[in-house]
Amino acid sequence: MTAPSRAARAHSFNAAAAQYAANRPSYPPALFDALEDLADRPLAGARVADIGAGTGIATALLEARGAHVLAVEPGAGMADQFRRTLPDVPLLRGDGNALPLATASTDVLTYAQSWHWTDPARSVPEALRVLRPGGALALWWNMDAQDVPWITEQADRIKRFFGTEKATKNGAGGTHIELAFEGAPEVPAHSRRVIRWSRTVPLETHLANIGSHSIFLVGGEEVARVFLAEERDHLLRTFPDGRVEEVYDVVLIVARRL
Repeated sequence: MTAPSRAARAHSFNAAAAQYAANRPSYPPALFDALEDLADRPLAGARVADIGAGTGIATALLEARGAHVLAVEPGAGMADQFRRTLPDVPLLRGDGNALPLATASTDVLTYAQSWHWTDPARSVPEALRVLRPGGALALWWNMDAQDVPWITEQADRIKRFFGTEKATKNGAGGTHIELAFEGAPEVPAHSRRVIRWSRTVPLETHLANIGSHSIFLVGGEEVARVFLAEERDHLLRTFPDGRVEEVYDVVLIVARRL
């Protein structure tokens, strides 16, 4: 099977925004505790721009922490879903490579599951431009916990199904956290934390979560249907009660603007 292009994967979510909003995992409170610790400031009262906000999963949690949040989202479908979910939160169309924000206007920039769609050669200077002195750039990803046997087995099935070792649910052939700033003209000083958490969901929610990832969206409905039908059978052997415990490691990177 031919690997889909990065651009195709990046734009694939717009046609599945409702599925994404309904089935993707959220983030644990410990993530935002860690963000505040590494940023050395509370989110309450901070001016936060959530970039690549998608359907607003992270935006809503940032607002609940007391931040004054503005969202930026490039995709029309995702932006429409965002407005339905969070009609009172300001939303601008744009992306991390050319932020529609004023210079030194923001205390915290957040990229939840979205930094890997940017070009660090452009997105790092843009982030540093928009942040106020002392501000923080926060990037994070919900990553499948690969030391959990059933999750490792599922990842292997995805690779075999798509016929490539680079086939993953995340990003453009994988979210390579260690390469987050590759290509940037200046690599900002940064810190990293990993927060483990889990959620237990019905099997159908888990399958819909898988189907909302870009590698399945670009493959088309028939491709997703074939894989997910087989995957249902595999998972029922592990979770015969039809309740799946998804285990995640949230990888958080926080860089400070001096």
